[in-house]
Amino acid sequence: MLFRLRIALLALLCLAPAAAQTPLRIAAAADLEPVLPPILEQFQKSTGIHAEATYQASAALTAQIQNGAPFDVFLSADLGYPKRLIDAGLADAAGSADSSTPITYAKGTLVLWARKDSHLPPPSLDLLRNPNLKRLAIANPDRAPYGRAAVAVLNNLKLYDALKPRFATAENISQAAQFVDSGNADAGLISLTSARTPRLAADGAYFVIPRDLYPPIEQGAVIISRTTERVAAHKLLDYLLSPPMQAQLAKAGLTPAR
Repeated sequence: MLFRLRIALLALLCLAPAAAQTPLRIAAAADLEPVLPPILEQFQKSTGIHAEATYQASAALTAQIQNGAPFDVFLSADLGYPKRLIDAGLADAAGSADSSTPITYAKGTLVLWARKDSHLPPPSLDLLRNPNLKRLAIANPDRAPYGRAAVAVLNNLKLYDALKPRFATAENISQAAQFVDSGNADAGLISLTSARTPRLAADGAYFVIPRDLYPPIEQGAVIISRTTERVAAHKLLDYLLSPPMQAQLAKAGLTPAR
């Protein structure tokens, strides 16, 4: 009887699904939410590695990593937050030539978006000067790189003081897009990745903010030091930087890093 029980237990262990394997855990900037899921699906088909992403503002993800959250890879919307983790000894630059600098995997683009059924003129810089613009959605500049870019734009246009009382401030860039798409704001300074999603492409139109109005939104990647999935993490970053995936990022609204 005992022998048969051991045989049965051994059989169950042998039949245990590969899904029990620990997934690769990714802390991903909110602008990647429309972009990353299909890439992770393709990555799993190509490598057999299952990866799961948590999407939030880069500052919020940094705080979670500092507090011990069990992430393996951090894909930030800027270089500053992952650099902070490197300096604290909590992450490394994933094998880049300069170990003190995160790997740049893409560059973001800021756009002004408004619904097609808006009472306002189509998006342009002139729309930001329109007195009928009552609510402008932006991401929190203290937590989201796209929010800082939005503030830079408004400062360079000398519109910040006039528009600040009209801000609908979102926790991250994805929520900023939701604010304006839902009608809780008249227009929004959001990411091109959000503007190119099927829903927003159908509901509204966007204007690409000239790049000389804000600092480059260079998006950086690091591997978290405490990870036990370092080999898989390197494979993911190599995959993200491959020409086919860089081309896919470009279609989704991110400028390729290479």
